[in-house]
Amino acid sequence: MATTSDIRNGLCIKYNNDIFKVVEFLHVKPGKGPAFVRTKMKSLTTGRVLDNTFPSGRKLDEVRVETQKFQFLYPEGDSFHFMNNEDYNQITLQKSILDAPDLLKEGQIVTVIFNADDEMPLSVDMPASVVLEITHTEPGVKGNTATNATKPATVETGATINVPLFINEGDKVKVDTAKGAYLERVKE
Repeated sequence: MATTSDIRNGLCIKYNNDIFKVVEFLHVKPGKGPAFVRTKMKSLTTGRVLDNTFPSGRKLDEVRVETQKFQFLYPEGDSFHFMNNEDYNQITLQKSILDAPDLLKEGQIVTVIFNADDEMPLSVDMPASVVLEITHTEPGVKGNTATNATKPATVETGATINVPLFINEGDKVKVDTAKGAYLERVKE
């Protein structure tokens, strides 16, 4: 059993007959009244996100999980194929348990979280950022950078992100996988 003091990003708990993964949390200690923990949790079976508040000290039913590194091979419809780097076994996972499937590049290493009790895959954790090449974007207007303006750009995986005006086709950019946002241009 865990308590609210054990809550952290990535913690998997059983709640309302479902398994949830904590995406965000905030310990709040108001000036008046008892402390509480505000969480944003994602269901690992349905994919829906739930905002919940737990009173401080509440007991939580923690799910034991194991993590393994897998390499992304290829997508096939709504299925994504991965290979274990240690024993070369392949698994197929549905698009719904992936956090950012549109930013997944072939050959990329991800962490797959398994339920330790029944060896069922629960979720796929992407790296914090990925480097992708811009395949299409409109040219920026020269001199229009004073307003911190952005433009849409398509990356090699097919996802669309907003980038600054100075980014051109063929440039490589670092993308935050949690928010799907541009971080910086990568020099080669």
